Amino acid sequence: MRGLRAQAVAARTGEIATGVARFADCWPTGQDVEILPPVRRTLAEVGVRYLFSEDAPTLLPFASRLFLAREVLVRPSRWVWPRWVPTPARRFRTRQQVAFTDALRPIVRRRRSSGRLGDDVLGQMLRPSSRHGPLPDEAVLDTLPGITVATFETPSRAAGWILLQLARHPRAADRVAAEAALLPADPAATTSTHLDSLHYTQAVVREVLRLHPPSWLLTRHVRRRTQLAGYTIDAGSTVLVCPYTAHRDAREHPEPDRFQPERWLDDTGSPAEPGAFLSFGTGPHGCEGVALAMAMLTLLTAQTARRHHLSEPPGPEPGYQVTTFEGLATVGLRLRATSRS
Repeated sequence: MRGLRAQAVAARTGEIATGVARFADCWPTGQDVEILPPVRRTLAEVGVRYLFSEDAPTLLPFASRLFLAREVLVRPSRWVWPRWVPTPARRFRTRQQVAFTDALRPIVRRRRSSGRLGDDVLGQMLRPSSRHGPLPDEAVLDTLPGITVATFETPSRAAGWILLQLARHPRAADRVAAEAALLPADPAATTSTHLDSLHYTQAVVREVLRLHPPSWLLTRHVRRRTQLAGYTIDAGSTVLVCPYTAHRDAREHPEPDRFQPERWLDDTGSPAEPGAFLSFGTGPHGCEGVALAMAMLTLLTAQTARRHHLSEPPGPEPGYQVTTFEGLATVGLRLRATSRS
């Protein structure tokens, strides 16, 4: 998708930086805060703004409710119902998806009729292809709800783990803060060059994604009979791939259980090669939003460490619970921020 390619994300780096800087600026200092809800709100605002620009305020409430519907749908249940059974959770999800689509439909029509398609992701989808012509409205409306939630759902899970590691590894956080101090004082002036210069911050993000991949289990469907690692896999089979265990393979990642961002800064550390780093999947079905997700997470990490020291609440037990409904998440995570200034 053209609007999610690295070049398109680079052109809007300042907009992304401005959104995530608001999160760091609004974090109340000196008190323990459950951090995932404000992280999710921030990344939802950034993601929806990236997709829909000036129409984002109209669609943001519908995107938030659609996310909630997805969360309700994947909660564990005593009963496993066939997919065709209209359970309350499935009906709720359907209602929210219809509501989102109904809110988006007049926006699509207005942009097409006015000719002002916009330079955001929606605008890119509305532009005719030289080969196939314009996408039908229904194709746009069917595609965008899933993309919208994906822009902030998985990054929010990752951000929770990143902020927890900044609290647990103050030296790494100090190094991120020193790197972030070179960013422009006005986040809107941040460019892709500034983003690319955050080498250690990107290494921290990658290392957290390695240790705590937000999508810890991937599925792939076998289209033809295949030989894999000495096994024969028949066509029509489903293969489960677990990035969580793959990322802890010492053959690919020395000292795999150790938090070591430096491994991403030299040639002897963890490679970001297909099959060795799977946080965004790999191959033709890899995540199309990898550039946007990395920009959001890198800038959120930099702006937060630039402003705050983070710490966990005291106590023998961690201040969070690990859930695996759709990915690894630090539910209930509470952190305290103190100003670096």
